[in-house]
Amino acid sequence: MSAVFDDSRRNHDDVSTDRELVRLLGHLDDLLDHLDSAETQWHALLSQVSADYRSSARNTVHYWALRQADLRSLQRRLAAFGLSSLGRSESHVQATLRLVRCAVAAMLGKAWRPPAPAAISAGEGRQLLRSRSVQLLGPTPQRREVRIMVTLPSSAATDPDLTRRLIAGGMNIARINCAHDDAAAWSAMARHVRQAARDLDRDCRIAMDLAGPKLRTGPLQPGPRCVKLRPQRDALGRVLAPARARLSAAAQPAGPAAPPGPTIPVPAPWLSRRRAGDVLTLHDARGAKRRLTLIADADREGGLIATTDKTTYLLTGTELTVHGDDDPVQVGLLPELEQSLTVRRGDVLKVTRDCSPAPVTTVGMPRIGCTLPEVFDNARAGAAIHFDDGRISGQIVDVQAGELTVRIDHASTTGSKLRAGKGINVPDTALPVPALTDKDIADLETVVQIADLVEMSFVQDPADVLTLHELLDRPGGERIGIVLKIETRRAFEHLPQLLLTAMRRPRLGVMIARGDLAVEVGYERLAELQEEILWLCEAAHLPVIWATQVLEQLAATGLPSRAEISDAAMGERAECVMLNKGPHIDDALALLDDILHRMSGHHYKKDALLRRLRSWRVDADR
Repeated sequence: MSAVFDDSRRNHDDVSTDRELVRLLGHLDDLLDHLDSAETQWHALLSQVSADYRSSARNTVHYWALRQADLRSLQRRLAAFGLSSLGRSESHVQATLRLVRCAVAAMLGKAWRPPAPAAISAGEGRQLLRSRSVQLLGPTPQRREVRIMVTLPSSAATDPDLTRRLIAGGMNIARINCAHDDAAAWSAMARHVRQAARDLDRDCRIAMDLAGPKLRTGPLQPGPRCVKLRPQRDALGRVLAPARARLSAAAQPAGPAAPPGPTIPVPAPWLSRRRAGDVLTLHDARGAKRRLTLIADADREGGLIATTDKTTYLLTGTELTVHGDDDPVQVGLLPELEQSLTVRRGDVLKVTRDCSPAPVTTVGMPRIGCTLPEVFDNARAGAAIHFDDGRISGQIVDVQAGELTVRIDHASTTGSKLRAGKGINVPDTALPVPALTDKDIADLETVVQIADLVEMSFVQDPADVLTLHELLDRPGGERIGIVLKIETRRAFEHLPQLLLTAMRRPRLGVMIARGDLAVEVGYERLAELQEEILWLCEAAHLPVIWATQVLEQLAATGLPSRAEISDAAMGERAECVMLNKGPHIDDALALLDDILHRMSGHHYKKDALLRRLRSWRVDADR
């Protein structure tokens, strides 16, 4: 009886298995049909793609079609038979489906037949991505699979040793941000990069990032021309280190080239008569009597530093008297203090088309200008608005001619400072603004002369890409690679169209600009969106640059956070990781090089590489 029962049970299981396999076969056939239908849907864009990208474009459309359905149930059912669950099919969608279908058919007892040729074979997709990464980003580094891009500071134009250190430390691509400096400085940076790369026998590409039509807050009225000197004190108020300021007779440069710390401008003849040990007396801005003691400036031969143990406010015109010598002088023209608006949750802020310097006052409703007039013609009540990379957020509650009324919903509990020149994001508002400004078009003249690739900021529509193509159709421009920066909600939503349009021209990549993208879509969605961008670009066999805030704390302070170490390791999923400039960029570069080297043995894209692990031993506790 038991034998009869067992045979009956086995027959019943076989019938159930066959039924499930037939259902799987039908589901796979439906998916394959969807791929063909998708090619028809996207025919207009597919037909314009360069011949070199034709198969990749078809695979991109196939991946789009595959992800229009919820495949989670199908994945579990396929895995139950030990078959591919389609989770790593991005680079060869049609080939994967056909192979799995053949396997299911063979399990039903049909003769094995090799599948028909697909748009992209399983091995071809990975090879295409590797070769295109080399074409755009340069050779694969020796120690790792992923390249490192570093944003050059302004000082790279005058400090060739900086670029040499960066290239020696592992920089594979030097990024020049066209939102800062000018063509002369960019050209100097490029010369230093090329020379250092030749001297070190390294390949280092140059990328130039077009500024684009970024929305920014308008100017604020400047504060008084004043310098505050404040000594460092302990918890009991005792002086740990005196306040310091440099005496200078030369006009001080602005921006990154300016020396650190405050500077007191004084006439050159008077300064030449001063010596270390001189004591200066004065009455500061509050009428308080103060003393400044001069010491030698260790950083500048012959220079002098003024020190004080008491907080001192110096104004333009403040008289300095030399103790024991009848040789007074007045402080020269000090820089105007940068002011800011302080906004809190529940405050109402006026954002105006008028970009004249706005007053900074605690009385009445604060206002600040916006540098992009199109905002006022397209914004609607109820739309979100963000300032300063999302540190301040609110909702537009009223729209009038040339003026938006904004209720602040997110700010620091003690109040957030909003300064001039800070970014504005309006993710709910469609702005009819081209990605290329007049400045960008002018900057392309320099790009063609000195760069290997150009990064297109704030691309949102296929027409933006076509405009850039036309501008690069000039002598020298044909060799320039293009990187589309995905940093707005609209760019993400139009990503398939943007990629297929950009595929009309060779040498193409994508940057995930995570800072602005997070502000646009919400920080809670960033992890999800960056995964989806990586998947679609893998389907298109296009290299990706993982950008914004990678090891940012380390570059700025010299000490990394634990979270940013894990974030940097995730960069292994891309073909390039970008570091931003900072005083400790050398440390950040060295650490990122080491992290990517270690991770290269563990992961390729989503695939875990099962190398031998040496982490655990039987005698680990001994």
